[in-house]
Amino acid sequence: MSKISTEQTIQTYGIENWGAGYFGINKLGHLTVRPTKNGAHAADVKAIVDHLISRCRLKPPLLLRFPQIIASQIRELHQSFAQAIREFDYRGAHLAVYPMKVNPRRDVVEAFLQEGSKYNYGLEVGTKAELYAALALEQPPESLLVCNGFKDDAFIEMAFLASWIGKQTFVVIEKLNELASFLHLAAQSARWPRLGVRVKLYSRGSGRWEKSGGETAKFGLTTTETLEVIKQLREHRLLDTLKMLHCHIGSQITDIRRIKNAVREAARVYAKMRKMGVDIQYLNVGGGIGVDYDGSHSSFESSANYTMQEFANDVVYTISSICADENVPEPIIVTESGRILTAYHAMVIVNVQDEIETVIDEIAPTDVDEDDPQVVLELRDLRDHITSKNYREYYHDALEHKDELVTLFNLGYIDLEDRAKGEVLFWQILDRVEHFARQSKAFREESEELQKLLAAKYLCNFSVFRTVPDAWALDHLFPIMPIHKLNEPPTEAATLVDLTCDSDGIIDKFVDVKDVKEVLEVHPFTHEPYYLAILLVGAYQEAMGNFHNLLGTLNEAHILIDEDGGFHVQKIIPGQHLDEVLALARYDRAFLHEGFRRNLVQAIKRGQVADQEEADLHERYRAYAQKYTYLE
Repeated sequence: MSKISTEQTIQTYGIENWGAGYFGINKLGHLTVRPTKNGAHAADVKAIVDHLISRCRLKPPLLLRFPQIIASQIRELHQSFAQAIREFDYRGAHLAVYPMKVNPRRDVVEAFLQEGSKYNYGLEVGTKAELYAALALEQPPESLLVCNGFKDDAFIEMAFLASWIGKQTFVVIEKLNELASFLHLAAQSARWPRLGVRVKLYSRGSGRWEKSGGETAKFGLTTTETLEVIKQLREHRLLDTLKMLHCHIGSQITDIRRIKNAVREAARVYAKMRKMGVDIQYLNVGGGIGVDYDGSHSSFESSANYTMQEFANDVVYTISSICADENVPEPIIVTESGRILTAYHAMVIVNVQDEIETVIDEIAPTDVDEDDPQVVLELRDLRDHITSKNYREYYHDALEHKDELVTLFNLGYIDLEDRAKGEVLFWQILDRVEHFARQSKAFREESEELQKLLAAKYLCNFSVFRTVPDAWALDHLFPIMPIHKLNEPPTEAATLVDLTCDSDGIIDKFVDVKDVKEVLEVHPFTHEPYYLAILLVGAYQEAMGNFHNLLGTLNEAHILIDEDGGFHVQKIIPGQHLDEVLALARYDRAFLHEGFRRNLVQAIKRGQVADQEEADLHERYRAYAQKYTYLE
């Protein structure tokens, strides 16, 4: 194969657009990953995969984590706000909390806390399970533990417990009945957490999750309800516990203008509450910093038209301006963005198992004689006489003849062999049309349709529903590319199909700066190991992934990268085996073994199995329970 330049490959897959400086290509044509943005040294992803397969005995698909990237993103968040605070002479401070819903895996949360502790960064929880876990995690003494979401008495009781053990806990009131529970518990306790109120803003976000904001949002208090909270706290002489104003307009906010509008409104609410005598000290602007998944740096749903620094600048400047206008103190700014911190740190490596071919040349019936049906003869003539001057006309003729072929078959006028011949001829015509279309600029729209028709289907060893559920449920885009052969031209166009018995188990939309591609540029499948990486999957995908077809979690490796680009496997977490996944569906081990034993006894009684085979067959059944749920 001819070689192509690194620049050509980068342009094909858009690495410099969506990679944020963490990814590149080396001289071997392999995908690389850096521990810091635009670092001088990078690790070879293909070498990591080969090591895990040959030395660590792991089988693909693989989930690779690079915790140093989480640390790098946290540093950038801190530095962005520190710079904005200096630039605008802001007299408040910034604190971040990590929302555990983004990726609740203990390893991820601990990676956040390890680096975030340097800046007194804390945690945000939205359920009792998340809060229960947070009670056991070590946080810096000055960091916050923000309790959001709908709460029952047990939730609020746990928040009181968090306060008792020294955590800087905030119970954010989402509904008035939560305030009643808080007041009841406070009357019986000598120590209690501080309070926050989440207000519904008129402003809304942008992108897929814009409904999280606005007057009809699921969470938050109306202006009337907020005033009622203040009134009741005054009556109970607990107004001094209300220290935080909270708002949130959605995840993956794509347009910076929406952020500025929301922060402006929130800052104005803060200022008016201060003037009412409420000693609010923290203004929590929520999360939502967008990740530029497709690299277009636009307000498209899978992108964001701003950087982390622009976000920090606009938040700090807007709050500062409103506070100056209202003559109130500048609050401590709290952010709850998690996607931007974790998305880049994880990738899934899938191996291409096979190619699902429309026509297999070795067995395709192509001998046509004059006794064949007229439609078959006409398709043969189209194939034999197509040229660069008539290919557009012949393409449309072929489409008509294909419809005629199916109609004649359905009416019973042609047999299976005739239909097979016609189908093979049709695909041969399309191959030749594509050849001529590539050389022409005038056939663009139909050429794209033709490319979709001719695209290969690469059968990949993974589940869309487990690995990238947002791609299935929301048409969310994730960067996907080969991890090797990147110094060779990708001469094939393909869509990716997974292992599940579901027609939705397919990825047929791919990132592109100017558009959404419906095919991915790949190399010809030769039955040798060929690996693709699905990148930027560190946020939400694991927590949202399901067990469709009882395909379980992936073999997982945590990788640390040296200053010289070498790598170390920090930790390996095996993917789920058959018995582990079946237990989730209440097929416990005892039930399965006993059920198989009964079936085996019945087979022996029927004479289908010899008595001496019973023990061996039962042992084989037990052994299968330890198999990886994916293809091996």
